[in-house]
Amino acid sequence: MITEQEQALEPIDYDSTFVDLTPGRIVKGIVVKVDSTEALVDVGGKSEGIVPLREISNTPTNTAIGHMTVGEEIELFILREENEDGQVTLSKRRVDQARGWHYAMDDFEANKIVRAKVVGVVKGGVLVDIHRIRGFVPASQLRMQLDSLDDIVGEELPLKIIEIDQRRNKLILSHRKALEDERSALRAEVVANLIEGNIITGKIVRLVDFGAFIDVGGIDGLLPISEISWRRISHPSEVLQVGQEITVKIFKIDRELNRISLSLKQLQEDPWEKVVHLFHEGERIKGRITKLAPFGAFVEIAEGVEALLPTMEISDQPIKLQEAVTIGQEIEAIIKRFRPQERKISLSTKDAQRQDAEDAGE
Repeated sequence: MITEQEQALEPIDYDSTFVDLTPGRIVKGIVVKVDSTEALVDVGGKSEGIVPLREISNTPTNTAIGHMTVGEEIELFILREENEDGQVTLSKRRVDQARGWHYAMDDFEANKIVRAKVVGVVKGGVLVDIHRIRGFVPASQLRMQLDSLDDIVGEELPLKIIEIDQRRNKLILSHRKALEDERSALRAEVVANLIEGNIITGKIVRLVDFGAFIDVGGIDGLLPISEISWRRISHPSEVLQVGQEITVKIFKIDRELNRISLSLKQLQEDPWEKVVHLFHEGERIKGRITKLAPFGAFVEIAEGVEALLPTMEISDQPIKLQEAVTIGQEIEAIIKRFRPQERKISLSTKDAQRQDAEDAGE
């Protein structure tokens, strides 16, 4: 089948080469016979030209059958002039190779995604057949989880040419970059149809230290760790798992970069709205230390609500915070300042200790 690229090529001037059987010229011919070792082609000479098996195809083959059909018109490169029997030696492989490099260069310059079949495995990657020439895809440029590269032999992959040098017979392709481009186009389409504030359902595909990636409509949105829960968590795996279906809210869309940010906690009740009625200034409460900072410790006093225990409110004596308290420790403290509308609550353990001393002295 003639491709659009083949149709677009300027035609070779066969009028001057059709009967001139000088080595190095390209001629048209009609296939008259094909067997396992060679093919015979009528190129207008005294007798049919011969295409040896080694000149049939760029890919290794043990038969000419299947690569040509009787009656087919093909292009051939003249390797050797007529012998005493008037027979010339021809090459189909060299014409295919020249044309293939031409098409490959067009694809490279157009930054085009091509599809090619994996035909073999070599050290460090796989070989593909593209435009009837061999290309190499390094294993690092394959974006798939495989037990063995042999598993994809025979498969057709989307690829992009990342390096081409005909003189050195070098053609390097990338499966990873082709998928990135395909997903980029899909991402732009999906993002264009999303609206901030929408509630959508997706599947968790990856957990990282800073959040979770959620597949929504074929693209990945980021659920930052700070938007997973009102509670402080150290890693998304504490509450989420890969493969889990999850309903989230779109809280930010960057249309220039085609990125979406998601939130799970915005679909949950804000715990700060509850504490307005739960606590008051001067009240004695219990809590658990969740984090240490240079200026003090954060204490969870209700699920999803943290108050600050400043270092100066731990003791009347100079202390080192890390020596005075530890993460996970249960403490009792007095609420020194209570501003839930600003999401700020300050605690004091030294006031609680002073209160205990006063009660003991009564």
